[in-house]
Amino acid sequence: MKKNYDAVIIGGGASGLMCAISAKTNNPKLNIAIIEKNDRVGKKLLSTGNGRCNLTNQNVAPDRYVGSFGRLGGMLNNYGADFLTDYFKKLGLLTYRDSEGRYYPVSKQASSVLDVLRYNCERLGAELLCGREIRSVSRQKSFVIKTADEVFECGKLVICCGSKAAPKLGGSSSGLDYLKNLGHTVTPFSPALCPVRADSAVLRSLKGLRASGMASLYRGGKLVKEEPGEIQFADGALSGICVFNLSLYARENDVIRLDIADYISNKELCSALLKNRERFGFLTADNIFTGILQKRLAQAVLKLSGTELNKLISELSEKELAALADTAKSMEFTVKGKPGFEQAQCALGGVSGGEIDEKTMMSKKVKNLYVCGEAIDICGECGGYNLHFAFVSGIIAGESL
Repeated sequence: MKKNYDAVIIGGGASGLMCAISAKTNNPKLNIAIIEKNDRVGKKLLSTGNGRCNLTNQNVAPDRYVGSFGRLGGMLNNYGADFLTDYFKKLGLLTYRDSEGRYYPVSKQASSVLDVLRYNCERLGAELLCGREIRSVSRQKSFVIKTADEVFECGKLVICCGSKAAPKLGGSSSGLDYLKNLGHTVTPFSPALCPVRADSAVLRSLKGLRASGMASLYRGGKLVKEEPGEIQFADGALSGICVFNLSLYARENDVIRLDIADYISNKELCSALLKNRERFGFLTADNIFTGILQKRLAQAVLKLSGTELNKLISELSEKELAALADTAKSMEFTVKGKPGFEQAQCALGGVSGGEIDEKTMMSKKVKNLYVCGEAIDICGECGGYNLHFAFVSGIIAGESL
């Protein structure tokens, strides 16, 4: 069976749904269909923001992103957080901003965001075709999309397939395959916004522990990026939002340094340890951080600094106390890679950003081919930045159809 459309959008996620709404709002006469391989649209959207959907951030800016799509300044000036929240308000979604600038639906439910997008698509007459596994995409006089038993033809095609992140929710590299076959330069996907595998003698003993502090990424002794926040320790890995953000930049054999006493200076910490030596000199060294650090974390600091846990606190020299303070302010972990896409919120890689016109999201290589969201080589930090780009790139493409 062959069906003809003015435009077909491949992928019913954040960017695809928003693209359809934008296109039909701008030109109600357009005959548009979204082809989605899952049995329903927006499956991944439901899992964002721990199920609350952090859809944008007041602090959205180019320096929150990495990748080859480097012309974000003008886009984000014209399509910032205020624009996007106003756009959602017109669609029927009310939002609120938390103390860190993150925007959520007032319902605190990601399902509210999906419902608003889905119902507006239906209201405007965009066709949602779910459960279709695409077998091929080609460019002839028009674009031809084939599934097992259907053929779709369209004058304009939008690729909104996302990335390989979260494969259980439908993540794959299919979009890159289509774009590569259509003549685009692509960078293979790699996990991002994910835990970082690390090499350390103490990680296993810290499994399941959480600590607030400053996480800093170093390469060749030079600071690459630092992030405050909660650090989560796992067997052979570091996690937490601050580590997720470092994962955008981390390479194998980089070093992550953790300051787990970032609320005081090194000098103040040394002073506190000296006072603890006076108070608790009769106890063993593994109690030197009493009132300062969690016990298992304190033991890890002692181990990393080479201090015997069974040594009496009264026998610790000022030099040893200084070394303990230094270690607590700079626990070192060597980066040994990242886990698979199952633990990644997003992915690095995608179609080369230089091949996409940021004013229309149309390909510079193939006329009437558009690319949005994660299919482009761009990835933002945690905090709503990736959803912001997905929604905004979808809006821009829709306006251009």
